[in-house]
Amino acid sequence: MVTGWRHIGPTPGLVAWAEAARRAAISALAQTTEPLRCGGTWAVGLDLLPNDRAGRIGGVDLPWADLGLAPEPLHRAQLSTVHPGYPRPSDEESPAAFAFRRNRDAAHLDGLLPVGPARHRMVKEPHGWILGVALNACDADASPLVVWEGSAVILRAALIAALAPHPPETWGEVDLTKAYGAARRKVFDTCRRVVLPLRPGQATLLHRLTLHGVAPWAEGASAPPEGRIIAYFRPLLPSVRDWLERP
Repeated sequence: MVTGWRHIGPTPGLVAWAEAARRAAISALAQTTEPLRCGGTWAVGLDLLPNDRAGRIGGVDLPWADLGLAPEPLHRAQLSTVHPGYPRPSDEESPAAFAFRRNRDAAHLDGLLPVGPARHRMVKEPHGWILGVALNACDADASPLVVWEGSAVILRAALIAALAPHPPETWGEVDLTKAYGAARRKVFDTCRRVVLPLRPGQATLLHRLTLHGVAPWAEGASAPPEGRIIAYFRPLLPSVRDWLERP
């Protein structure tokens, strides 16, 4: 994926899976005690969908062939659920962080996590790929996924250069804050921002090193009462080296 992303579907298999997952997702979201973030406009929904290790939910198989992926063990999917008004200021987020969320879509690289009080960026979750499956029908501007095309090339080069002086077995403990920040600025300056709305029966497959985020909810955009729900899978790789060096 030179662009770092591709759309899949709609296919009958994905339509059936999304409908089964939607029913389970609405039930799971209604029962969770996790507080909404961003001023009550976002449910993170980590590990909330009760799918099995093959991705099966409600008696419906995840259509691996439609996705063009080899089956592998999966975690319970994240149910990233966004509501009208996203994002709003909140006590858990600084004014600068909120401005970045609003103006830059909270652009981030999955797996590179803020660690400790100083929030040093380290690779703690080396995902193999990122798959998002739309579970319900929403307007295209109801906080869609956004990506920066070609950003994986820039981020890979920057992070490999920053990690090169260190033994590979320690790469998960190296502070990458400066290298990541500089690379992200380069991405903003040189890569095209692309908006990727989805409808049920469609999925988006992202290269694991693609910078991505969520657009603000456009005024007047509509969605069902449960909000805009996308189920995300991110299976892990064995090491940070695999995360950086695999195609």
